[in-house]
Amino acid sequence: MLSAMKRIEEELEQIRQQGLWRQLTPHSRMGACHESGPISFASNDYLGLSQHPAITSAFHEGLEQYGHGSASSRLICGTSVAHTELENRLAALKGTDRALTFSSGFATAMGTIPALLGKDDFVVLDKLSHACLIDAAKLSTATLRVFPHNHLAKLESILQQIRSRHGSAARILIVTESVFSMDGDLAPLREIVELKQRYDAWLLVDEAHGFGVLGPHGAGLAEELALQGRIDLQMGTLSKAAGLAGGFIAASSPVIDLLINRARSFIFSTAPPPALAHAAVCALEIIASPEGQFLRQQLQERIHDFTIGLLPDPHRSPIVPLILGSNEAALRASQRLAQKGFVVPAIRYPTVPRNLARLRVSLSAVHTPHAVMALREACRIIDQINQADHPH
Repeated sequence: MLSAMKRIEEELEQIRQQGLWRQLTPHSRMGACHESGPISFASNDYLGLSQHPAITSAFHEGLEQYGHGSASSRLICGTSVAHTELENRLAALKGTDRALTFSSGFATAMGTIPALLGKDDFVVLDKLSHACLIDAAKLSTATLRVFPHNHLAKLESILQQIRSRHGSAARILIVTESVFSMDGDLAPLREIVELKQRYDAWLLVDEAHGFGVLGPHGAGLAEELALQGRIDLQMGTLSKAAGLAGGFIAASSPVIDLLINRARSFIFSTAPPPALAHAAVCALEIIASPEGQFLRQQLQERIHDFTIGLLPDPHRSPIVPLILGSNEAALRASQRLAQKGFVVPAIRYPTVPRNLARLRVSLSAVHTPHAVMALREACRIIDQINQADHPH
């Protein structure tokens, strides 16, 4: 035991020396909007719904109606009418037969991909896909192939190779995000859909950072491009723009039935509290309403205000990466912004590739124009300092 503890201490020291040390920081208020104290540009509260009074009221109503917990897994006695109502609303918003909710986005991926694929199948994954998608692909035991980020030619080459070597019987699942969580760029979704149809593959699109933000009703990039009916598996989360917690998959009835019977993270987990599902229905109503449209428009204005002149190209997602390179530079920049009253996280390996450490700015519809402009000016100054310290 002593030797094991010594090894752990050595590993921790190595983490510190590499500039990769992380620790938990308690906050008294969550989300993007704070009445006092530092202004957070770190959360995924893209529409400011984590503090929305109507959702708070719905949560209290759910507690009164259903109690605090579900007390069981969904397949025993943990399925509430609130869960089924939420799933029906999600399916309607995503334009699918049905939807199934999980305790988190991570649990959604870890349950879905291994339930659908096995050792004779293939997962073709964008290199910058979220860790939950990578881990789920590995857990499935399917053969994993990775294509460079948004590289359509390489994706097609991999699909061609699989079909030529294994014929039409091979099950292929293409996996991508709609909005990538660390770069904030969008997938070329229309072209990927065309490739998946050409090579008779399935497609899973993780809309975690697109849901609530994109599309006329906030259903995501698939809705914006009118592709929802051509995507086999639409994954998402309620923990970002919806301001709550939980994950979901929207798909055809046979797929949902298979997940209910095979997805281990669904079968063997206690159901999320029904009160949470009740509040999530309220969040979906706001997202799809004129108020949701107004918040999305306001969010786009904040994105434009922050990125104009700071980034070389137009930017549409609320995730704005400012790449600084080294872990030390990113940590220093984050600390300097904290001194100016801004919470902006330094993102380092393994969340992003080595030597691509960055500030990750997360914008929200409820940020004030003044705060956004002040942060932009502070980031300009920090970038100038970083270039002076490390000239090319």
